[in-house]
Amino acid sequence: MTSKKRHLVLAALAAAAMTPAAAQAAEQMTVHRDPGCGCCGVWAKQVAAQLGRKYRLVDNPARAALVKRSGVPDAQRSCHTTLVGGAVIEGHVPAADIKRFLAARPKGMTGIAVAGMPIGTPGMEAPGRTPDRYSVIAFGPGKQALFAKH
Repeated sequence: MTSKKRHLVLAALAAAAMTPAAAQAAEQMTVHRDPGCGCCGVWAKQVAAQLGRKYRLVDNPARAALVKRSGVPDAQRSCHTTLVGGAVIEGHVPAADIKRFLAARPKGMTGIAVAGMPIGTPGMEAPGRTPDRYSVIAFGPGKQALFAKH
């Protein structure tokens, strides 16, 4: 077998071994945050570790334009916007909800969001303070639906 042919066979075997879960884990999250916001980096580190992904943190002074282009409803805005797996994740969404959203891909929904910065969400832990109750909202063009309650 020639070197070139061996290389092609090995590449094909590697591609075949890349299961959907492995491919998903290999994909990087890009987290756009309001410049200097500290909780965003804490959230990204926690969630990326739980999802088995790498992440890139971007200080984005034009994040408001990204949020608008991404279709995040005004009432669901937060301090960071993450692009991962073709989905938009706005705010302090727990990793388990992101996993479920990426696996389910609800019809007509392009992302999920936690509005504001609720105490007790990933990245917003506050020892000695009672966690806030909050909702995760799925959104898509012209629609919103409850995705999870915490």
